[in-house]
Amino acid sequence: MLLPRIIPCLDVKEGRTVKGVQFENLRDAGSPQELARRYERQGADELVFLDITATLEARAAMTSIVRAVASELFIPLTVGGGIDSIERIQKLLRAGADKVSLNSAALKDPTLVSRAARRFGTQCITVAIDAKRVATERIPGDNSSGFEVFSHGGKRATGRDAIEWAKEVQAHGAGEILATSMDCDGRQRGFDLPLLLRLAEAVSVPIVASGGAGEPKHFFEVLQIPRVTGALAASLFHDEQLSIPQLKTYLAEKGMQVRQTHEGEAGL
Repeated sequence: MLLPRIIPCLDVKEGRTVKGVQFENLRDAGSPQELARRYERQGADELVFLDITATLEARAAMTSIVRAVASELFIPLTVGGGIDSIERIQKLLRAGADKVSLNSAALKDPTLVSRAARRFGTQCITVAIDAKRVATERIPGDNSSGFEVFSHGGKRATGRDAIEWAKEVQAHGAGEILATSMDCDGRQRGFDLPLLLRLAEAVSVPIVASGGAGEPKHFFEVLQIPRVTGALAASLFHDEQLSIPQLKTYLAEKGMQVRQTHEGEAGL
């Protein structure tokens, strides 16, 4: 049985961690290395590093920063941003990443997922899906879920249905799906439960929920969904509105099994 994972996310631009609302109005949130150290100490279960402008700028994720962040960690690190080849995946894994997150490149060439899974193992391959509610007629097909996939940091509509895309990448060998709700991102009103429920019904691989965390109960709610084994947040942790020890104490008090935080840091 997989224990729930609490996962801070470092959205990185020009070497600094940033955060916005619905992928816009970015503000500085601090040094990736310093935040990685903080979350390691607090008992984060994993960390996600996303170079959010790498695809738009047609370059790979910044390997030097990945190496610096990875050197601070003893917990799994997932890296995404501009990863469009087996060679770039290999470079990031050698720099210290445990997993890579594919997004726009997988939409362009889904065989990248299957080739990467065969080369490095499905456990190393996460596919990120940035989804937004749209009118169902925008998405071709008779079974539109009303959730469309966006690429290039949420800038480009793809015309793909998010649920169907999740099924496809699972078939290609993705070992995990990182599902971000563009509608809920940064608003701190709760995760997009309808989106995540639809995904959980469609796939059998683990799902990490992203977008909308604002208080402890939001994590508890989303982690009740089958196959949602991880809950990701950014500004809530960066701004110290909630600490990971506080959150884990809350979840444990609600009867959820969680990995223990470091001694002396778990009190509310």
